[in-house]
Amino acid sequence: MDLKSKIELITQGTLEVITAGELEEKLKKEQPIAYIGYEPSGKVHLGHTITVMKMIDLQKAGFKIKILLADYHAFLNGKGSLEEIKEVAEYNKKCFLALGLSPETEFILGSSFQTKEEYTTQVYQLALLTTLVRAKRSMAQITRDAEDHKVAEVIYPLMQVIDMVFLETDLAMGGMEQRKIHMLARENLPRIGKTAPVCLHTPLLHGTDGSEKMSSSKGNFIAIDDSPEDIKKKMKKGYCPAGEVEGNPVIEMAKHFIFPFTEKLIIKRPEKFGGNLELDYSELIDMYSQEKLHPLDLKNAVTDYLIEFLNPVREYMAEN
Repeated sequence: MDLKSKIELITQGTLEVITAGELEEKLKKEQPIAYIGYEPSGKVHLGHTITVMKMIDLQKAGFKIKILLADYHAFLNGKGSLEEIKEVAEYNKKCFLALGLSPETEFILGSSFQTKEEYTTQVYQLALLTTLVRAKRSMAQITRDAEDHKVAEVIYPLMQVIDMVFLETDLAMGGMEQRKIHMLARENLPRIGKTAPVCLHTPLLHGTDGSEKMSSSKGNFIAIDDSPEDIKKKMKKGYCPAGEVEGNPVIEMAKHFIFPFTEKLIIKRPEKFGGNLELDYSELIDMYSQEKLHPLDLKNAVTDYLIEFLNPVREYMAEN
């Protein structure tokens, strides 16, 4: 794969790369390293899948992939005891492999290095450079629902920045909720003599209830190992307002999990309601925004595709 093809593969479907020139330079290395961190705190769902699919693209483009199973971060975010979190981390690892990451992917528990003297010293160095306001702002999208804010919230982003150093990161990947922490890394790592990574950001998937982010803690998710019956139930009662495209999770699911793999979405309808449709993405958006396509017909079509898309995952989870 030539350099141009690698860049196209890496950036397709993303919202931004900071910066494109730096990405090109990183790709000239023999095997650059891409990292993403996940809190082991519940079911792996379609929101996670967007980022995992992009990590697979990075793998195809020649990056070595490091997945941080961020057990201490989950602990600081109030997601349970370390023992409980480590159990969830093993489940998460299996889910990520089920989604198609190569067995060569390196999975790393945060607690395996985050208590080392060198690590904590660098966290302290970063603490001297980071204002309280900046640290809190970088966590705003991650802890937005917290009512009683803890000191842990300002330790969390500092640790995440130093994680990038210890994992020898060339590229840090995440959803847009990670952007402010990534920008903190780009601003302050050079100030402690470390190289800042390229940052790549993917869209967030709205929850099935229409809220801003799909989340296992909110229950507004479709898990990658949900049964077909559960997927049907969740989709049937999901948010899908007639004529509205922006913020519509069903439209987003079609965009991220159907159209990358097929040119046309087949929508089955009785003849009395106009018969079957075969729509590309632009046709789908046009018809739906003009209310020429009923929300239930869209839901049913996307549900069928999702069940098929996740079938290999269910099989992998059952066999491993």
